[in-house]
Amino acid sequence: MKCEIKHSAIAGVGSYVPENVLTNFALEKMLDTSDEWICSRSGIRERRLSAADEATSDLALKASVRALANAGVSPEEVDLIIVATNTPDMLFPATACLVQDGLGAKNAGAFDLLAGCTGFIYAMAVADQFIAAGTARTVLVAGSETLTKVLNWQDRSTCVLFGDGAGAVVMKQAPEDRGILAVKLGSDGSGGKLLQLPAGGSRMPASAQTVAEGMHFLQMNGREVFKFAVRAMEDGAGEVLRRAGLTLADVDFLVPHQANIRIIEHAAKKMNLPMERVAVNVDRYGNTSTASVPIALEEALAAGKIKDGDHVIMVGFGAGLTWAGLLIKWYNFSQ
Repeated sequence: MKCEIKHSAIAGVGSYVPENVLTNFALEKMLDTSDEWICSRSGIRERRLSAADEATSDLALKASVRALANAGVSPEEVDLIIVATNTPDMLFPATACLVQDGLGAKNAGAFDLLAGCTGFIYAMAVADQFIAAGTARTVLVAGSETLTKVLNWQDRSTCVLFGDGAGAVVMKQAPEDRGILAVKLGSDGSGGKLLQLPAGGSRMPASAQTVAEGMHFLQMNGREVFKFAVRAMEDGAGEVLRRAGLTLADVDFLVPHQANIRIIEHAAKKMNLPMERVAVNVDRYGNTSTASVPIALEEALAAGKIKDGDHVIMVGFGAGLTWAGLLIKWYNFSQ
């Protein structure tokens, strides 16, 4: 007897970014930097900052409400909520539980997933397995960050790069010839120190000394992370195509992690894709970590750049070090 493979697809997408815009010109007044310096190295022109009373769960909740509405799904229909984040409201309870309560999703299990900026693609892969196993019918996956709250605003090498935002998708079972076709998850813990937030956990508990030494701020070796990212984007995309038995010629659209325009352009070139078939919004939001892929995905869908039957690749990389690729044959649930 042939075992039926249950593919999952995205039934709805939603995103949210805070209202406060911080431009490169505003940063010029705060730091020894310039709009030209930031743009030439990253492609970023502005980013969004969460309000003082706005936490990661608040952003995730707003994005999730929009995703559910877009999918035509009620909170009560959700079986599982996964929130990918590096900046949870607190160490525990899970941010996903706060979102579950805010939505009124009384029938849903909920947990957080931590995999650096790659977390959203990891979370989609996990959701896909729940649906394939038949243990969940409807899964809400969110990527949400308030990274500007853990930046050292005196360190121009990091604080100019990141922004806040959230994106969410509703995942359901798709027809046999649609949905997620292949996933590749990767990690290399030997590079963990290249991108980290050292203090606040069991290795280095919070103390007056850790605060004084700035150990609760994000730290990054930008040069080494850049080199890793270029390889990871190429490898992630290539591996999912190989697993699905497809080639670069079959790719219709690319949704990459929005960290740096040079990395995105390199990936597009390696995949022989013109930039009009690549999602790009890093110039307006900066690196929103786990939120970058779903925010870019929603914008691409709204612009009509992704159609039913298209082969779409999502690729990302981040702290861990982690990387991932995901290939989905798009299905329009509303048709």
